[in-house]
Amino acid sequence: MNPTLRHRVENGSSLPMLVWPYSQARTAASTASVGGGVGLRHWVINAQVPLDYGRRDQEEHGAELARSAGLNGTGVVMFTAAYVERHRHAEDGGVAVDATVGLSHPTWAAAPDDAVIATSPGTINIVAALPVRLAEAALLNALVTATEAKSQALLEAGIPGTGTASDAVTVLCPTQGPPEPFAGPRSVWGARLARAVHEAVLAGSARR
Repeated sequence: MNPTLRHRVENGSSLPMLVWPYSQARTAASTASVGGGVGLRHWVINAQVPLDYGRRDQEEHGAELARSAGLNGTGVVMFTAAYVERHRHAEDGGVAVDATVGLSHPTWAAAPDDAVIATSPGTINIVAALPVRLAEAALLNALVTATEAKSQALLEAGIPGTGTASDAVTVLCPTQGPPEPFAGPRSVWGARLARAVHEAVLAGSARR
């Protein structure tokens, strides 16, 4: 399902956000600060925020965004300073991925403690939807697979880092059907997920 682009007004400025409303709740695994974890989710938001974004009440901010979009139930909210209108979409074998790629401050995952931490939210956010139900362990494995594919794309694009300090990944699947036990990069569905994430992030990286 492709996201819809909506706008809201904050502090006198019109800001866009991508919204995925689901008619039926889906099982999700997410690293997002709002609505993250594993459970049923009715919608996902990827909201563009200003470069000087400094709010620390993300739960309240996420609730405000959901209300402005007329969404009910429990959802996931991700934030990024990247232009969400420029999100990149990719599909592979029924797996659909959308990525917003903000690369203002790339970093290495194993950087030392004294590495400079960016304060502006130049973030890579990934939303991936699979057409089959995943077992809980496979759902968590899918987060890892998506992250590995993101890092592969950044390396191929010549980006000096494995991501940014605030990246988020959300993976969704149906609640019904036989559960697929695996989602690693060499499993059927993990491979499809990896290729779709790689394509979307590589395309977004080329536009930086």
